[in-house]
Amino acid sequence: MRALALAMAWLVCAVAPLRASDSVQVGTTFSITDLPFFIAQSRGYFADEKLTVNFINFDSAARMIAPLASGDLDVAAGGPSAALYNSIARNIGVRIVGDKSSTPAGRPGQTLLVRKALIESGRVKTLADFKGLKIASAAPGSSAMGTLNRLYKLAGLGPTDLERVYLGFPQQIVALQNGAIDAALPTEPFASEAVRQGYAAPFMSDDQIYPGHQISVIIYSDRFRSQRRDIAVRFMRAYLRGVRAQNASIVDARLTGPDSEEFISLITAQTPVKDRELLRNLRLSANDSDGALNVASLEEDFEVFRAEGLLEGKIAFKDSLDLSFAKEAAASLAR
Repeated sequence: MRALALAMAWLVCAVAPLRASDSVQVGTTFSITDLPFFIAQSRGYFADEKLTVNFINFDSAARMIAPLASGDLDVAAGGPSAALYNSIARNIGVRIVGDKSSTPAGRPGQTLLVRKALIESGRVKTLADFKGLKIASAAPGSSAMGTLNRLYKLAGLGPTDLERVYLGFPQQIVALQNGAIDAALPTEPFASEAVRQGYAAPFMSDDQIYPGHQISVIIYSDRFRSQRRDIAVRFMRAYLRGVRAQNASIVDARLTGPDSEEFISLITAQTPVKDRELLRNLRLSANDSDGALNVASLEEDFEVFRAEGLLEGKIAFKDSLDLSFAKEAAASLAR
């Protein structure tokens, strides 16, 4: 009997790395800011944690909320949105658990573009000249709404002084080209492409408009947080190793340091961005090496969503966070 028990114990240990519970489903937008995920996958950091990670492409973080709620997704990576907070208000236990990108000074995530004709004609010289313009952002209730709110304050304008429209980033560039909009807040590489083609001019970057803005986050589903905590910590630890490898390769906000060519190859393989020279020259938004969030920025945007009437039900901002996973993962890396 003792021999049988030992044999069974060995069998359990042998198959443990292949258990379905060690598989993690991750929703991403396959953007440049997903680089730490690509690094963790390519360098085997997830494998070191005995995890099989499957990435699923979405066109926006808002579309990840329903599969997170159902448990079909374990992790989502994208902007904190009104849709996220509304799901929490409905007692769906998704939570923001860590940083994905932010905009300290010199580390932009988006660029405020203006149609070049408006600059050349002198119609737009200062932020106050944005009054009456038609400006596009990705979606109502997205993190870009927080950037626009700061923009209004800097310009001395109110939300009704500009006409707001909502378009995906590729559509924003087309609309700038044909004159359907006057200004936009696209991410890279869309902003650089619009400037390169000569129909838009960069006016200000979002690190100037809203320094330290928490523009994207890591989100865990309820089941992943509460029923698979050990795996959730291991996932965070592997992700933070990817963040730290990326950060070691960034010099003056650009991907030009050690291992940069390896990482640029990962971006060109995994995203629609294929221009290596563009990637070498982009100033990248920031990733915190410990996964720490700018909580004040998140709360400010939360209140913007509330003021815009986009939040449903009753929710306290503090109920949207669970910072324990990043803290535990960072502490274990320090050890």
